[in-house]
Amino acid sequence: MKKPVTFEILKSQPGTLGRAGVIHTPHGDIETPAFVVVGTKGTVKSLKPEDMEAYIGNQVALANTYHLYLQPGSDLVQEAGGLHTFMNWDKPTITDSGGFQVFSLGAAFGKGVTKFAQGDVAPDEKAGLNVYSKELAQEHGKLCVIDEEGVTFTSHIDGSMHRFTAERSIEIQHQIGADIIIAFDECTSPSADYEYQVEAMERTHRWAKRSILAHKQNFEALKKQGLLGVVQGGRHLDLRKKSAETLAAMDFDGFAIGGSFSKEDLGDSLKVVNEVLPEDKPRHLLGIGEPQDIMQGVAMGCDTFDCVAPTRLARTGTIYANVNGTHTRLNLMNAKYQRDFSKLDESCDCYVCQNYTKAYLAHLFKAREMLGAHLASIHNLCYIVNFTKRLREEILNG
Repeated sequence: MKKPVTFEILKSQPGTLGRAGVIHTPHGDIETPAFVVVGTKGTVKSLKPEDMEAYIGNQVALANTYHLYLQPGSDLVQEAGGLHTFMNWDKPTITDSGGFQVFSLGAAFGKGVTKFAQGDVAPDEKAGLNVYSKELAQEHGKLCVIDEEGVTFTSHIDGSMHRFTAERSIEIQHQIGADIIIAFDECTSPSADYEYQVEAMERTHRWAKRSILAHKQNFEALKKQGLLGVVQGGRHLDLRKKSAETLAAMDFDGFAIGGSFSKEDLGDSLKVVNEVLPEDKPRHLLGIGEPQDIMQGVAMGCDTFDCVAPTRLARTGTIYANVNGTHTRLNLMNAKYQRDFSKLDESCDCYVCQNYTKAYLAHLFKAREMLGAHLASIHNLCYIVNFTKRLREEILNG
């Protein structure tokens, strides 16, 4: 049987692990490297699918298994015809496993821990995207218990108790119907000790085998959805390598690299992993998507990236900009932008930069007008999506 998700390399970058390729899916091709726009609940906050097509040009969107399971319910999404029909998006989609919720509901809840380890916690958002913002805390329950079979957690909506196992996560993702689904895994806190990282990694490997078996038992889903395994191991290069070797031997359609990293060691961690993973299968870096990190990820052999940062920052009035050749963030709530009639970013020709100024967006955010989040989200996503596209072009052009 022909695999529903396949990958081909068009050109490799000499001296690095970087490559430009194409992921083929039932809903179209994804030209890589590519940034995956995050639409957690079947929607990219403040944007219509038509906006993504007209203004941003992203090829693929990622939805959250945990959130769609709780609301409106994966059975309802299935009844609606699947995620693509339900959200009116006819391009490729990905769903995560819900495994990251194990991390954010459990040991790391409320500690301000990010995907990157900076000490044990991030003291403020300047240190990196703070996964545990007030907004996120309100979206998650506060109880999570992990055991060998799976995870028991409470709903952030009504406090009701729920349970995910590897098999249940795959079943839910079958119902949602994304082109690419991800095996159930345990994502650990950056501050977890080595012994626990080993324990969680080995549990992730056992859940990976169970995820493959559950996927193969649904013949209809097997024809329409590709399954990715998740490499874990925290900040430890030996564990990362071991995890990559273990998963590479399993029958996955591609691989996701999850968990937590030391920012300084991100490149080394990815290099160790991607030197082991099969070249002919796609590699997705989960939850990391700042420009510098994407650049490093591409050089180390990653093909796709997702991150909530562009839209989450946009909703607070923070935009990406290229200032003297350096990628930076500008907070439009600062007083100096109230009379700044320049475009958001002189190097950007997105719809927003062509038509609006920093002063106008600063006014929208000061006045708490919804249009501010809409326009800032378009700009930030354009910035990251097009930045990643340019990396692809550079590889193709040698």
